[in-house]
Amino acid sequence: MMSKHEDHLEEAASPSKRELLKLSLAAGAVAVTGGPNHADAADPPIVPPSPPVTPWLEEIPAYTYRPYTPVPLLDPPPQETANLGAGEMGRNPLQKFAELYARQPDLYELHLQETMHVFHPDYPAQPIWGFGGTYPGPTFYARYGKPAIVRLFNELPANHVGFGTPETTMHLHNLHTPSESDGFPGDYWSQTKFGPTVFAPGRYKDHFYPNVYAGYEKSRETNPNAIGDPREALGTLWYHDHTLDFTGPNVVKGMAGFYLLFDELDSGNENDPSNAALRLPSGDYDVPLIFQDLRFGADKLVTFDQLSPEGVIGDQIVVNGKIKPYLNVARRRYRFRLLNGGPTRWYEFYLVQNNGVRLFTYVANDGNLLPFPLLNQTKVNLGVAERADIIVDFSAYPIGTVLYLVNRLQQPDTRGPKDAKAPGDQVLKFIVDRNAPDASRVLTPATPMRELPPIDLSEVVATRTWDFHRSNGAWVVNGQFFNVKKVRANPKKGTAEIWTLRNIDDGWSHPIHIHFEEGRILKKNGAAPPPHERGRKDVYPLFKNSTIELFIRFRDFTGKYPMHCHNLVHEDHAMMIRFDIEP
Repeated sequence: MMSKHEDHLEEAASPSKRELLKLSLAAGAVAVTGGPNHADAADPPIVPPSPPVTPWLEEIPAYTYRPYTPVPLLDPPPQETANLGAGEMGRNPLQKFAELYARQPDLYELHLQETMHVFHPDYPAQPIWGFGGTYPGPTFYARYGKPAIVRLFNELPANHVGFGTPETTMHLHNLHTPSESDGFPGDYWSQTKFGPTVFAPGRYKDHFYPNVYAGYEKSRETNPNAIGDPREALGTLWYHDHTLDFTGPNVVKGMAGFYLLFDELDSGNENDPSNAALRLPSGDYDVPLIFQDLRFGADKLVTFDQLSPEGVIGDQIVVNGKIKPYLNVARRRYRFRLLNGGPTRWYEFYLVQNNGVRLFTYVANDGNLLPFPLLNQTKVNLGVAERADIIVDFSAYPIGTVLYLVNRLQQPDTRGPKDAKAPGDQVLKFIVDRNAPDASRVLTPATPMRELPPIDLSEVVATRTWDFHRSNGAWVVNGQFFNVKKVRANPKKGTAEIWTLRNIDDGWSHPIHIHFEEGRILKKNGAAPPPHERGRKDVYPLFKNSTIELFIRFRDFTGKYPMHCHNLVHEDHAMMIRFDIEP
């Protein structure tokens, strides 16, 4: 008789995936027995360290923070229903397409391809899977009120060798996106295969990103030109593969990139004459940084264990596709958008000069500007998929100064972070090498940034509790493995709920991500959250034996979405649920 997880695999995976993951279950059954406590787990596997490298040989690639160029047209033009005759995969109709497409969206072509990439000059060029053929993928610059269509062509080799699977479903984390463009795990596709929640393979898929604020429908009740509640804006988003059971290996192979979103307040122009604009550092002084923990074998090629439910912690921290790179900076203010791109490691970053910790300003969490800046900060803690925007002022340092971004968080295995200890691991080197003009705004503790929308508990129509733990060699939510066709919650559009996330395991940590809407933490282990978590969030760091109570709304669109642990190994081994927003 098959286990519940095997039932899920039988109905949801392609034959090759099914066989591979049955092996995974068998391996997990050897490693783990009994209940959820980590004491029941075998010690994590011992794997050799990655070959050493000479640090600070390459600069951060400029393409990773410069805007991707739209195309003048798409042929054939995008349409509401899937264009099967032209080779589009079998997706559901695009919600609100007609009314929002009239806003003349930006159009993009993105080709998912296998290309060669060099992580470090001491390592050989090796194959990666890149959106746009690069690692990471290109950075999109988008604006609220201006929709975008991203036509993704899947050109991955069908008969590849190594980890990963050449299907894809691209998730834009955490745009207020209709379900059919959100990248649901079961919506994976290629030219020959398709997942259990779509209905045909294809050459391409049109992703419709409305770029409207949450609360779009309600705002239009009084203003037909409104695009939602500006208090719900996001700024730093990222896109990545979300294929059922293979998100971890596919992301490790390179399938991730940034999507930056601007509006009148966070306008992306430090010279903006508008009184409403924050005038944060912009252009080449606005630098998104994605950190990924990777492991390299003796042959200096990336490795990934996609069978183990525990995974293997990466020991080389890759920054925008490079190991131990540097960045030449001017004597002026910079905005750094820090993203933990996984698959597993947690970080606590410090800015260090000559072993001394330097200060910065914390302005956004999970892509959401805080109500007021947090000045004189010394550290940023990030679970997988968490983001933090910080302002670093290099004007105080003379030309020739060297500083480092250092991770001091100790994490010997995949179970989660331990203590932060100096000196830590130098991840990125900053070299102050020139003077430059600076029109960006000087922030003070009283500088208003993004006002928070009110929490109205009278909107709450349901409360739900979700327990995250381990069972039978894999990961479960409320004792159940993920099933793409099983709806575990069905909130109504236009309502709000209170969700309680509980980690009942004493050995593992879980960064929990809820798709579609930003939430607000009401209580963390019974107390108010720390200042940087009092804004809006979409990833909730759930440490061992802890509880988070949050308020969340469900507005504007309907359809299926997931909630899952964003430790990509846990996600791939069934720590996920499906919820459907109903009309």
